[in-house]
Amino acid sequence: MDDTYAHVIRRNARWYRDSEAFICGDRRITHGQFHDEAARLAGALVASGIHPQERVSILSMNSVEYALIFGACELAGFIAATVNFRLAGPEILTVLSEAQPEILFFEAQYAETVAQIRGSLPGIATYVVIDGTPPAWALSWDAFLARGDDSAIPLSPPKADDLVYLIYTSGTTGKPKGVMHDHAYACALARHCGEYMCLGQHDRLLLMMPLFHIGAKAIAMGAQWYGGTVHLHRAFDPVAILATIQQERITATHMAPTLLAGVLDTPTIDDYDISSLRSLIYSASSMPPALLARALERWGPIFVQMYGQTEGILTVLPMNAHRLDGNPQTLERLSSVGHAFIGTEVSVRDENNNEVPVGEVGELCTRGDMIMRGYWNNQPGTIAALAGGWLHSGDVGRMDEAGYFWLVDRKKDMIISGGENIYSREVEEALLSHPAVAQAAVVARPDEKWGEAVCAIVALRPNHAATEEALIAHCREQIAAYKRPRSVIFIDEMPVLASGKINKVALREQYIRGGD
Repeated sequence: MDDTYAHVIRRNARWYRDSEAFICGDRRITHGQFHDEAARLAGALVASGIHPQERVSILSMNSVEYALIFGACELAGFIAATVNFRLAGPEILTVLSEAQPEILFFEAQYAETVAQIRGSLPGIATYVVIDGTPPAWALSWDAFLARGDDSAIPLSPPKADDLVYLIYTSGTTGKPKGVMHDHAYACALARHCGEYMCLGQHDRLLLMMPLFHIGAKAIAMGAQWYGGTVHLHRAFDPVAILATIQQERITATHMAPTLLAGVLDTPTIDDYDISSLRSLIYSASSMPPALLARALERWGPIFVQMYGQTEGILTVLPMNAHRLDGNPQTLERLSSVGHAFIGTEVSVRDENNNEVPVGEVGELCTRGDMIMRGYWNNQPGTIAALAGGWLHSGDVGRMDEAGYFWLVDRKKDMIISGGENIYSREVEEALLSHPAVAQAAVVARPDEKWGEAVCAIVALRPNHAATEEALIAHCREQIAAYKRPRSVIFIDEMPVLASGKINKVALREQYIRGGD
């Protein structure tokens, strides 16, 4: 019975032993090798004195070793505690101080950062460099693995309700929080992702988003659940993505809308044969309508949207809903985030946790088999997020009579100008409908008269031009006049989080609080 992720790894090793499991660069590993090396690594962790449900932290870009560390934790009841490698040293220290791991695996490129903070981390007994030569205070990957060579080392099989992941949020509205997930969640997530992406044992999945984020990890699990192959890229490079799809006959991939736009804008895209691709999942945010139309016209109805967050997964817009030749209702639903997953409830609720009528706006909440156990060492946050037995997403949305959901905004991103509620998402979609606009973020700017004013921050498409006046006039044609931007700031490139979402915290700090 697949009620822990350890069962999935063992099942794949038995059924698909010689089929490739993970590929990164020149490193390739089969499902049988993955099981054996992950078990050896788990044995090394046991031999090092680490007990089940203690934390194992990872500071690394995507690699086969990263997947193996996850696998060791999944096999033997440890908790994989991921660290965003894009954080600064003090931020990494904060995450590690809170997670309190017994061991830290890290890439050699982060050795200097780790050296600067390790004096403030007395709880970490062991440091392991997963590539290259380690400093004097750390072990090499091979030296640490050798601790697991004794086949008699006992591994403790995990239970369904044992924690397996401690994954930190991307920090869209403030300080990242550690989200706890158990094995039952992991199995449900893998099954649902693989099912809606139509994955099977012969599929070859390409991932370029970082494994420390739940999005990439979840999609990798969807392929792993069915015994497929996961190709890992270490960074986003649109030309490398197109080349890999062609060379490896990739059948499925995962991109945030911002990444998909980058691939579509690649000047040499027509030079590559991407006909093998039959499933592309997008997440982090719903697709701007103009971008989705471009993608569908080029690649056809291969798209799946999944909406969720580190704390839980809510809805899916399946592949058969992604068509440009449908009736008006079907076309309208392309701008939705879909319906609830089978086995999951999604509800629109008010400030008192009561369900609102169909069509009215409220907070999107969910309950089911794909929500977190809570926040690590944060009981007040857990109580608030899971109030009334529902996971409260912090997203404002609405539902139609058929059970399809539309996002309106993040609760904290709503702008109140002259007493009127203005949802930044609506203004962003108006901006994105302009042919010159590649990315748009709308934030509140303090205003003496109106309290808050709509400020648009925009990145233009290559070789396109637009003025502030032109964009404001364009918005007046799309939305009510009071919702239009009062000012537009042009930047070359948007700061993005690991999830692919635009980092509005950074934008507010630089252009609103810090001035432009």
